[in-house]
Amino acid sequence: MTAVIELNEVSFTYTGQLVLEDIDLTVGDGEFLGLVGPNASGKSTLLKVILGLLRPTRGRVRVFGRPPSESRKAIGYVPQFATFRRDFPISVTDMVLLGRLGGGATRNLGGYRAADRRAAAEAMAEAQVFDVRTRPIGTLSGGQLQRALVARALVSNPRLLILDEPTANIDVMAEEDIFGLFRRLNERMTIVVVSHDVGFITKYVHRVACLNRTLVCHQTGAITGEVIEQLYGMPVRLIDHGHQSGVHPG
Repeated sequence: MTAVIELNEVSFTYTGQLVLEDIDLTVGDGEFLGLVGPNASGKSTLLKVILGLLRPTRGRVRVFGRPPSESRKAIGYVPQFATFRRDFPISVTDMVLLGRLGGGATRNLGGYRAADRRAAAEAMAEAQVFDVRTRPIGTLSGGQLQRALVARALVSNPRLLILDEPTANIDVMAEEDIFGLFRRLNERMTIVVVSHDVGFITKYVHRVACLNRTLVCHQTGAITGEVIEQLYGMPVRLIDHGHQSGVHPG
């Protein structure tokens, strides 16, 4: 299988503190990888290293066989938190079109081309927010906003989609719907998703990467209470997700 992401002995230090230590990770073409770990375990930092937003203290990072800075046009990214004010006067369509800047078809200042608007319409339809395309972003529900952010990531036709806690602030039903979307997207792109809900994501992902400064990967069938207890450093309990069970720290 062709490697999409390759990390070799990657470490990252921030203000003298070791955040990532000797990370080795290979993500293959077409894989759906879940990344889990406790708070402050380095998950968002690891994503930023893969994206090329942070440079590792030591080690080697390759995305599509090249340094991340040379592969950004092939990556779609949904951050953990929206970095704009919800009352900013912009429509869903306008927000999605921002994903065409730089990596899309737009080359001229002052307006988008017809190709950009077609791509935005297709991305919104796939993310199921086309019917709210004219609405201000401040009027969206949490689930609708997350879908709009996914559409913004999809509008540049990425080969790799990276999502940092994409369902952190939405209800369980919306979470099921969005992960159903990710499963469909995985038919044509590689996906890496950060989640706290280990029991939930194992239904969708191929492997789980457990990160707490260092990283260990497991097949989903190997995720047990003992594995989670070692990762989080505390006992675990089972909770009912309505129609299925999941393992959670607690």
